[in-house]
Order: sequence, then C-alpha cells, then structure tokens
Amino acid sequence: MSTAENIQKIIDELREAIPELRGILLASTEGLAVAHSFTDGADPERVAAMTSTITGLTKRISEGLQIGLLREASISGADGQVYVYAVNPTHVLAVTLAENANVGLLHLEARQTAEKIAALLS
Repeated sequence: MSTAENIQKIIDELREAIPELRGILLASTEGLAVAHSFTDGADPERVAAMTSTITGLTKRISEGLQIGLLREASISGADGQVYVYAVNPTHVLAVTLAENANVGLLHLEARQTAEKIAALLS
C-alpha cells in the first residue's frame, strides 16, 4: 500500500471512531490538501488554505509568548468547532465537528492519528 493510501486509511479510521466529525484534513503548512474526508461538502483546498492561516498565526503566538512549538489549536463557534493538530513541522491535521461532540474522545483519537501520520511521513 502506498503512503497516500495508508494516510487515507488512517483518516478513515478516525472517521469511524468519531462519527460526529464533519471533516478531517491532512494539509501542508503551506496550505495544500494532502488527504481528506468531509461529510459537509467543504472544499478541501479552501479548508487547507484556512488551516495554513490558523497554523501560521498560532505559531507566531506560540513563539511570541515563548510557549514552545505549536502542538494544537482550537476555534469554537456557535455551530461547531475546529481543532488543528501539528503532525510534523510541515503538516497539520485539521478536524471539524459539531458543537456537542465529545471533545475528550476527539483529542485522544486525533492526537493518535497525528502520531500515526507523522510516522508514515518520516
């Protein structure tokens, strides 16, 4: 199985673990979609570009406040949430979900997913 197929399999496993997810995206920090799974019709390239902006801003905040390398960031809105997890220095995992989803389970599963993807990309 190719690296791309393995990454997609890992993303699909995350979707199975948390059915409430609206979307999952692996993107480069430059804003390019690598792999994804969306149920809400979101455009992966547009989400990847927005994720790049989130990543850049949170990296500057982390550096400015001297809190270390970016590990994850979150945005909560009235109708949902977005979490971005660092995979490695050049890739991030973005996850979107409904406001009432189990965030504890999300963190557990998404962090493990990011680690699995990081191992494949190393």
